Amino acid sequence: MKHFTLLLYSLLLALNALAQNEKPVVVIFDIKEDISPSATRMVEKGMKEARDRKADLVIIDMDTYGGLLSDADSIRKSILNAEMPVYVFINKNAASAGALISIACDKIFMAPGATIGSATVVDQAGEVLPDKYQSYMRSIMRSTAESHGKDTVIGPNGDTTYVFKRNPKIAEAMVDERIVVPGVVDSGRIAAFTSSEAIEIGYSEGTYESISEILKAEQKDQYQIHRLEKTGMDKVIGFLSSPAIRGVLIMFIFWGIFFEIRTPGIGFPLLAAVICALLYFAPLYLDGLAANWEILLFVVGLILIGLEIFVIPGFGIAGISGIVLTVSSLILSLIRNVNFDFSVTSGDEVNGALKIVFLALVGFVVGLIVFGKGLMNSPLSKRLVLSDTLRDARVGTARAGADQQNLTGLTGITLTAIRPMGKMEIDGEIYECKSLTDFIDKGVEIRVTGRDLGYWLIEKAGA
Repeated sequence: MKHFTLLLYSLLLALNALAQNEKPVVVIFDIKEDISPSATRMVEKGMKEARDRKADLVIIDMDTYGGLLSDADSIRKSILNAEMPVYVFINKNAASAGALISIACDKIFMAPGATIGSATVVDQAGEVLPDKYQSYMRSIMRSTAESHGKDTVIGPNGDTTYVFKRNPKIAEAMVDERIVVPGVVDSGRIAAFTSSEAIEIGYSEGTYESISEILKAEQKDQYQIHRLEKTGMDKVIGFLSSPAIRGVLIMFIFWGIFFEIRTPGIGFPLLAAVICALLYFAPLYLDGLAANWEILLFVVGLILIGLEIFVIPGFGIAGISGIVLTVSSLILSLIRNVNFDFSVTSGDEVNGALKIVFLALVGFVVGLIVFGKGLMNSPLSKRLVLSDTLRDARVGTARAGADQQNLTGLTGITLTAIRPMGKMEIDGEIYECKSLTDFIDKGVEIRVTGRDLGYWLIEKAGA
């Protein structure tokens, strides 16, 4: 028993010594992009990594000109609620939303030539938004600066005063040129500060060339660094999250649906539309923008369009409803709403979503005008869609001068499947036709009932 007690005591001493010699853990990740859902996701991954590793310190390596206020606020809250200290190394720029995130950090360090500030709220065109937006930004900047508390200052006469570690008025001056801070900011300009100026006003703890210099200055030269890098998937999602790429994907979705309607049959256009829809919604879903019900709206819209193409002859209520649902889902998935509660949605966010979808629609229409006819008649298109079936069946073109004839009442035979449009043969001549009732298979005897928009209307003979 005595030997067992001695062994246990020795083991505890060894474990204690090992724990004392264990190096502190530092987790480092970058924010070197526009502040967007992609940046928010990176911060969440970094904070999770820090919690999992029980990190002693988190350092954000920052270089950004700003971005979405909604995402900046989410990142700010993650930093303020962090269980461990969070430092930021401003590696050149912390403008606008980047300034807000930096002020939330426990310590700010800057590289030579770096700047912080200029946090006025603007729209996507760079125009300053109305004062209600600036007022909110001023309040959030002020409260973030105040969150770091006050320092005790003893005056020459022994008087004790309490001064904010980071002057909230300076934070407000980064938003509003009307804010005056004597000796720091004059009215008429938005506040932005260089590395040396930020030290003077208490908004930076020092100027350093690198993070390793910061750690050495903070007496953390014995440490374990875990740098979180973007994965290939993160880069792909970031690429797909670009407004320009989203607009292109929407155009291809519309093009796929249009060509599937134009040449009915499960083919390449519908497959391309589905693939583009997956590429469009996947990043939005991962970023928490596209909710399940918004994606469901899109799926229901596609189903209605499919019913209109393959089941219901003509194009009416189901098809129009399907298009409305698909377009609505594309817009709603870009907006940060909670079900049908849009109180958390900014006007800039709504305008941005409408702008992306509107420009995609314009691109879709322009593309149809410029390339539509050529695409429909190209060999590749004919191989990938239903027109391939028409070619293989060696169906010729519709008879010239058909508009001057009256085929009503005549009978013939279908040369293609009519779903709901296709071609028929009457007296050795080929004509374009459309069924307003059922789909008609190839090789079925039909009767002409009239004419509509360039198509001869048909039904099964004997119907």
